[in-house]
Amino acid sequence: MNDDKKTGTAIKVDEEEGKQVKTKELKEILSSLLLIEEQEKSEKIEWDKAQEEDKMMLEENHRKRTKTMLDYQSEFKQFDDDLDQSNRVRKRKSRAVTNAAIASVIAADSDTNSGQKPAGAGAGPQRRLWVKTRSTDWWDKCNSEDYPEEDFKKAFRMGKDTFEMICNELTSAVAKENTMLRDAVPVRQRVAVCIWRLATGEPLRLVSRRFGLGISTCHKLVLEVCSAIKNVLMPKYLQWPDDESIRMIKDQFRSVSGIPNVVGSMYTTHIPIIAPKISVAAYFNKRHTERNQKTSYSITVQGVVDPRGVFTDVCIGWPGSMPDDQVLEKSALYQRASNGLLKDVWIVGSSGYPLMDWVLVPYTQPHLTWTQHAFNEKIGEIQRVANHAFARLKGRWSCLQKRTEVKLQDLPVVLGACCVLHNICELRNEEIDHELMIDLLDDEMVPEIGLRSAIAMKARDSIAHNLLHHNHAGTSFLS
Repeated sequence: MNDDKKTGTAIKVDEEEGKQVKTKELKEILSSLLLIEEQEKSEKIEWDKAQEEDKMMLEENHRKRTKTMLDYQSEFKQFDDDLDQSNRVRKRKSRAVTNAAIASVIAADSDTNSGQKPAGAGAGPQRRLWVKTRSTDWWDKCNSEDYPEEDFKKAFRMGKDTFEMICNELTSAVAKENTMLRDAVPVRQRVAVCIWRLATGEPLRLVSRRFGLGISTCHKLVLEVCSAIKNVLMPKYLQWPDDESIRMIKDQFRSVSGIPNVVGSMYTTHIPIIAPKISVAAYFNKRHTERNQKTSYSITVQGVVDPRGVFTDVCIGWPGSMPDDQVLEKSALYQRASNGLLKDVWIVGSSGYPLMDWVLVPYTQPHLTWTQHAFNEKIGEIQRVANHAFARLKGRWSCLQKRTEVKLQDLPVVLGACCVLHNICELRNEEIDHELMIDLLDDEMVPEIGLRSAIAMKARDSIAHNLLHHNHAGTSFLS
């Protein structure tokens, strides 16, 4: 009994000792966890402090770097301003020295011309070294009053009076003022350079020699004068006629052909050009290439003339591959007709144009009747007015017969100037030398749709019938 009690007491003691051991171990674990947690907090505080210090250091470095860059930029700007100021001072001094030198040279020239030798001058005459000496003897001779009228007309395709009139009209547009470095080219010489270039088609280097001017100067003068002709003279000398003029034109064409209500004769010609750098295929002229056995490029000039051969409408610059009917459709004349401004009148064209309500063309089908033959003969007389006008245009201004040095974008202005000058010569009865006349070689292409108006077909048949019925038709086709 006593042994059992002792055993029970020993067991209890062991259990209590086991509990104490476990409690001690648990306390040690908790203590370890607390120590770890405190260590982590301490490390975090230190990390945050280090991060803050790094941030402050970076900000300080950034401020220092920014300040340094701003200071450098300010110093550089100050240096740049000082350099600009120094350059301006140097340029002013240079101009002052140059002006002084110019004044001394001018004074020396004046003294030399008056027979007084300036102090320190050499044996030879003083001259402006920046101007290349060129001879103007040829132009000085042409510009003299005693130069023969016939020789002047042969050189410039017009008489002295017509040339003088053109110069007077263009003075305000082309005159330039003299400068300290050189005198401006006079208006008469400017106009003469342009007209000579158009009349002869000579290369710019030859024009330069004749007029004693630089090649680039001659090129610039040609374009400037042509532009002035377009802006100043074209509104006066190349415009669609007014109502009174229309009535006179109708009467004159009717007296020639017997065909009523004709207000113009139309023709399209081709101007040879150098192969352009862009859209080469568009400017390729297949017909001229086949005839000449040489690759040809061109642009078109469509014109309407009155009975005197004076242009009343022109359309310039469409590519040479376009047939006549397509050029017509692109023109301002076609737009004018579409707006009803050519109602009840005719413009006579060749078989290259379509028959429309306002365009009258010859019969082209095979096996024509006598009436149709007679009509074609009379309408051919009107066609020849435009054909001969273009022949005089190209004969008078030889630059239109050869490939020009003028750039493609400048060519319409030059061609327009030629048409205006042609009109002035025609209106002032400036005859053209027969040796200058040429035969036009513009192959006509029958349009795909040649008959575009049933009303126009009936009107043409009626005109043809009336011509034969009233004995206005010719009979040359019978011979």
